[in-house]
Amino acid sequence: MDLNLQNKHAMVCGSTQGIGKAIAVELASMGATVTLVARNEARLQETVQELATSAGQQHRYVVADFTNPTQVQERIESHLQEMGQAHILVNNTGGPAGGPAINAQVEEFEKAFAAHLICNHVLAQATVPYMKEAKYGRIINIISTSVKQPIKGLGVSNTIRGAVANWAKTLSFELAPFGITVNNVLPGATLTARHHSLIEAKMEKTGQPRPSIEAEMLSGIPANRFAEAHEVASAAAFLASPAAGYINGINLPVDGGRTGNL
Repeated sequence: MDLNLQNKHAMVCGSTQGIGKAIAVELASMGATVTLVARNEARLQETVQELATSAGQQHRYVVADFTNPTQVQERIESHLQEMGQAHILVNNTGGPAGGPAINAQVEEFEKAFAAHLICNHVLAQATVPYMKEAKYGRIINIISTSVKQPIKGLGVSNTIRGAVANWAKTLSFELAPFGITVNNVLPGATLTARHHSLIEAKMEKTGQPRPSIEAEMLSGIPANRFAEAHEVASAAAFLASPAAGYINGINLPVDGGRTGNL
């Protein structure tokens, strides 16, 4: 099985913590040169030092704020002109705040749409020409199992994640002839900062203690545990590899069996 990513350039968004960071670490260990993308420069500097480095790898970072798609586009295009290549794009952005859809303000949907779908789109437009030239491309979107089964209390997130999934499926048709695949990884409950923030928000809203909330969440997960970020990263890394060249346009849940449909 060919999992070698030597001489491949990967761009990983939201890569200073959680799942994004775990993916960057995994891709670097497989030989890719990684560009980290996030808004906190100090944390980017720390993370880039943690990535495995061997001959030919020179990891970099780009400071960009996903609440500002124009800034993201300009900074990524500038970086790619300097690099001259791109083979792997991992779109990964923190999810919107929880709450019922009916209570959400219009601005919440607009902000989430910009940070997720619009930023994903400008990143794809920037990287795809380089992927076409290389005849190798992998676009991997880290979304949510909500695209298969909406999650209660995440109204804005459910809506926007579904839009991203359908955007990705459409791209998968358009880009496959050029050797570019487009796939979505759907994490379930994963031990990240967002996971903890959602639990804390529910604690504040309901008055329930953390153990009760966690027990309720675990009751719906056949594996009876939460995922570790590196487990989601392994799925994304496989999709980025040459071995996954004929896997295209799929939603891949990494959820311990929680999602109640195929």
